[in-house]
Amino acid sequence: MELNWKTCRRVGLAAFLLYLAIYYWKSVSGLIGLLLGACVPLVLGGAIAYVINILMGFYERHYFPRSEAAAVKKSRRLVCMLGAVCTVVLVLFLVVRLVVPEFISCVNALIQRAPAAVNKLLQNPTVQKLIPADIEQRLASINWVELVGKVQQVLLSGFTGAASAVSSIFSGAVTALFALIFAVYILLGKDTLGRQCGRVIDGYLKPSWRKRVRYILTLLNNSFRSYVVGQCTEAVILGGLCMGGMTLFRFPYATMIGALVGVTALIPVAGAYIGAGVGAFMILSVSPEKALWFLVYIVVLQQLEGNLIYPRVVGSSIGLPGIFVLAAVTVGGAMFGVLGMLLGVPIVAALYQAVRDDLARREREDAATPKLDGTAQ
Repeated sequence: MELNWKTCRRVGLAAFLLYLAIYYWKSVSGLIGLLLGACVPLVLGGAIAYVINILMGFYERHYFPRSEAAAVKKSRRLVCMLGAVCTVVLVLFLVVRLVVPEFISCVNALIQRAPAAVNKLLQNPTVQKLIPADIEQRLASINWVELVGKVQQVLLSGFTGAASAVSSIFSGAVTALFALIFAVYILLGKDTLGRQCGRVIDGYLKPSWRKRVRYILTLLNNSFRSYVVGQCTEAVILGGLCMGGMTLFRFPYATMIGALVGVTALIPVAGAYIGAGVGAFMILSVSPEKALWFLVYIVVLQQLEGNLIYPRVVGSSIGLPGIFVLAAVTVGGAMFGVLGMLLGVPIVAALYQAVRDDLARREREDAATPKLDGTAQ
C-alpha cells in the first residue's frame, strides 16, 4: 500500500477516535445505548413491515393482475396493504377471542373449587398427622402488629411495582404505535425506498463490491422470507395436529388449545411448550387426570414435531438440511435466547447457500482450468 499523507491522516484519525472511545467508554457506551433505544421503534417497524409485506405481496399478485386500469394500479398498493394488515389483526383477534374468555372461566372455576379441595385435603388423615398439635399456641404467639406492618410494606412496594409496570406498558404501547406508523410508511413507499437504496449502493460502493452486496442482500431476503413462510406453515400443522389429537382423545378445549399452541409455535421448538402449559392449566379445571395425560400427549407430539416435521417443513422451505436447522435453533437459543432461535435458522440458511454457491463456483473454475497436456480437468 502506498504510504502518503492522506493515508497517514486517516490512520491517525482512526487511532485518535479509538483512544477516545476507550478512555471515555462509559460515556460512549451510554450514548450507544441511548441511540439503540431510540432506534427500537424503527427496527420493530421494519420487522413488522417485512413480515406483512410477504402477505401483501401475495395479495398484490392476485389483485386484478392483468388489469391495466389506472384505478386498479393506484389502489393496488393501499388495498393489498389494508388486506394484509386486516388479515393479521383478524387472526390475532380470533385467537384472543378463543383463548382469553375460556382462560378466565377456568381461573374462576379453580378459585371456586379451591376451598372444597383444601377442606378435603385437611380431612385426609395423612395430612392431619403433618399438622402440628400445638398450632393454636403458635398462632397465639405471633406478633400480629409486626406482621401487619410487614404486609403493609409489601403492599406499598407492590403499588410501586404496579406503577412501574403501568409506565412500562404505556411506554411499550407508544413504541408499538410508532413502529406501526413506521411500518405503514415503509409498505406504502417500498418501491421508492428500494430505488433509493439501490442508488446509495451504486453511488458509494465500488463496482466490485456492488454485486457482492446485492448478492448478500438477495440471499438474506430469500432466506428470511422462506423462513417466515415455513414457520407459519409449521405452526398451522402443529396446531392442527394438536387439535385433532385432543379431539380424538376427548380432551376439553380442543379447538382453543390447538389455536393457542399453533400461535405460540411461531417461537421455534420451545413455543409449543408455552401453549401446552397454558392448555394444561385450563384442562386442570376440568380434570387433573386429563391434564396429566395432555402433558404426556403434547410432549410426544412436540418430540415428533421438533425432530421430524419442523426440520423437514422449515428446512425444505429454506433449503437447509434438518440437522443444520436443529443446530441453528440449539446454538442460537443458547447464545441469544428466543431472538437467537428466531434469527438463527435464516442466518445459517443464508451462510449455507453462500458456501454452496462459492463451492460450485470454485468447482467450475477448477473444471475449466486446463491440465498440463492442454485438456480441461
